[in-house]
Amino acid sequence: MTGSTDGAPHGFAHGSPHGGAIRTMGALTAGSLVAVTAYTVALGGDGWLWFGWVVLGLLTLAMAVTQS
Repeated sequence: MTGSTDGAPHGFAHGSPHGGAIRTMGALTAGSLVAVTAYTVALGGDGWLWFGWVVLGLLTLAMAVTQS
């Protein structure tokens, strides 16, 4: 099966158990980027926060690549 009946690629079909997880991880990654940036602007940079965000971003990217 290469996709759904609505033309969505595999992994992103409506009702797909992995498509929702990837979107959730993407939203979490984007939200954390906003939070880490706001923290950096308000209180100064913290390398561990940026390191954590990079790890989260790489995990999100890995999930998206392996599910497509």
